[in-house]
Amino acid sequence: MIPESVTLAELERDALTEIVNIGVSRAASSLRKMIGEQVLLSVPSIEVVSQHRAARLISEREVSELVAVCQDFSGPFSGRALLIFPETNSLELVRAVTGGELSAQDVLDLEHEALAETGNVILNSCLATMANMLKRSLTMTIPEVVRGSGASLFDVGEDRATGGLVLFLYIDFAVRSRDIRGYIAMIMDLPALATLKELLEEFIIRVVGDEA
Repeated sequence: MIPESVTLAELERDALTEIVNIGVSRAASSLRKMIGEQVLLSVPSIEVVSQHRAARLISEREVSELVAVCQDFSGPFSGRALLIFPETNSLELVRAVTGGELSAQDVLDLEHEALAETGNVILNSCLATMANMLKRSLTMTIPEVVRGSGASLFDVGEDRATGGLVLFLYIDFAVRSRDIRGYIAMIMDLPALATLKELLEEFIIRVVGDEA
């Protein structure tokens, strides 16, 4: 059960979805320059769920191993951002990003580097846009590529205390006519999510005030 104090109201969820979509559209523009092809990225929905629920959601949808690009962020609100793909989709992404002209072995060899670079672009754009539009600044670590199940990515082992919540974002990703499904997740503790909620409230007041 998610505490009422950190449950996003519909308006706050809409505002966050809009902010993140601006972030991913900037990421799409950067990726387009990188690979010279049209890239379509959008975030159709955002949910706030427990770490256990996030792990379960992704396990229900994906049967293959998962590959994630992780970046920690800190500032007024801190946490860990993950760009997650099913392993089959991650190789498809590498083929798309590299032009689809590599051998299977070359794709495997380049996978780590291409994923780290793509993840860096997408996560940085999302977090930087959030920080900018909420009028705050965030510091981000260098991206790291990890593999595992939903449980391991969301750190929900039997002996682990998991008091954090996850902003769980579905992303639609299309490049070179390939549809690549993925997820963005931001793991935050309750105080961090409460701060984000307050900043979203301030953002809504600024926007509504400007339009009034």
